[in-house]
Amino acid sequence: MVDAARRTVADGLVVGTSGNVSARVGGLVLVTPTGVPYHRLGPDDAVGVELDTGRQVLGRLRPTSELPLHLAVYRSTGTRAVVHTHAPHATAASLLTEELPAVHYMAAELGGRPRTAGYALYGTPELAESVLAALRGGRGGCLMRNHGMLTLGAGIDHAYDRTAQLEWMCRVWLLARAAGDTPTLLDDAELAAAAERFRGYGQPAAPGTGTAPGTEAESGPGAATAP
Repeated sequence: MVDAARRTVADGLVVGTSGNVSARVGGLVLVTPTGVPYHRLGPDDAVGVELDTGRQVLGRLRPTSELPLHLAVYRSTGTRAVVHTHAPHATAASLLTEELPAVHYMAAELGGRPRTAGYALYGTPELAESVLAALRGGRGGCLMRNHGMLTLGAGIDHAYDRTAQLEWMCRVWLLARAAGDTPTLLDDAELAAAAERFRGYGQPAAPGTGTAPGTEAESGPGAATAP
């Protein structure tokens, strides 16, 4: 989790102490702390809270101010990890569209065209409700108006890969839009075909492990680089 948080800075997805990462372990949610530069974070700085109550049971630092958002997502979905960033292209796209157009087949790995959650003040129940509405129907991520983006995953690597893919798709859409012509988009049938193809993507499971060589057990479909 700490490694993923540091990557958000290195990859230009956050500035300063913005953004947050979390993972669910049984009935416990591990989250990054609030207001601590990621280069100073270590494994001992992780904060653990009870999923049901939100009560802090691990760590000496205060949890991220977006804890209500993370808890709401875990309580409403079967996800195991959440990555929230203020990625510049995703944030820019959130100002322009209610739903990111299907400029690339990787939208299928996110469960369809990513929606834009309506604006609400950070750390509020209203923001959590808005994000949950944007994730309905099994979406694996969404844009957050005037704020950033959020992605879900079967593990932190999977959620982070979705973050990178969504930021890239937003960049492609913005570049195409800036060119002045109307972009060519994929339709529902083309996205459905891509989603079906993803089911068999990646390396076969290693003998006796049920896990593809070099992957985590919870990496999930689409965790590898796009084909």
